[in-house]
Amino acid sequence: MNRRYRKTIIAGNWKMNKNPAETKEFITQLKPHAARAKWCETVLCVPFIDIPAAVKAAKNTRVFIAAQNMHHESSGAYTGEVSGEMLVSLGVKYVVIGHSERRQYFGETEDTVSQKVRAALACGLRPIVCVGESMSQREKNLTLDYVRMQIKTVFWDVDPKDVKKVVVAYEPIWAIGTGKTATAQQADEVGRAIRECIREIYGARHARSVTILYGGSMNPKNAKELLAMPDVDGGLIGGASLQCDDFVQILDAADQ
Repeated sequence: MNRRYRKTIIAGNWKMNKNPAETKEFITQLKPHAARAKWCETVLCVPFIDIPAAVKAAKNTRVFIAAQNMHHESSGAYTGEVSGEMLVSLGVKYVVIGHSERRQYFGETEDTVSQKVRAALACGLRPIVCVGESMSQREKNLTLDYVRMQIKTVFWDVDPKDVKKVVVAYEPIWAIGTGKTATAQQADEVGRAIRECIREIYGARHARSVTILYGGSMNPKNAKELLAMPDVDGGLIGGASLQCDDFVQILDAADQ
């Protein structure tokens, strides 16, 4: 982590878990711990139905609420979708874009991810954009080429003044929900490649302002080692974010 130039962020991605009552209870337990995290920003990425309860429970705290998806249009005939403007009206600050599960199960492409990034920035949301390779791509030594392509697409047509508002989450697909984790060195290698790619597009000053998270099965046991890497600025936490005690241990590791 490099706190001199960018934020440290620990974001819990609940996926399709917890109802509003459980959300309120979780945040009530989390609040005193988040208040002590001086160097780390705490984000909870909750299901749509939990957003009002989450925003209310987190009011006047250092816990920020994120949505797990959004549509790239501001309104229209898109049954079942939610716009960025709608999220902002509820008090949402961040939005996850391009998670591998969205790509796998709902057909999201690099182009739709790019559209959503620009739409999120336009309405004042901070996108947490997910990139990462499959096991097949890693075995064929294509990881860095593939992730660089994703980064170039993510930042296509993003105004330089908005670059630091984009959070990149490197989530190797083979490590999501599998219990497998990239080594700290592997995570840092890809994080460094991401930052180098951003530097090629926008220059060094913008590149060092971008927060890069690791998002593949980070947990209390491996968090400290992963977060010690210079180009790992936090985590996008899946399963370990569902239990408050586990999540707090990761927050503590990030705040050291």
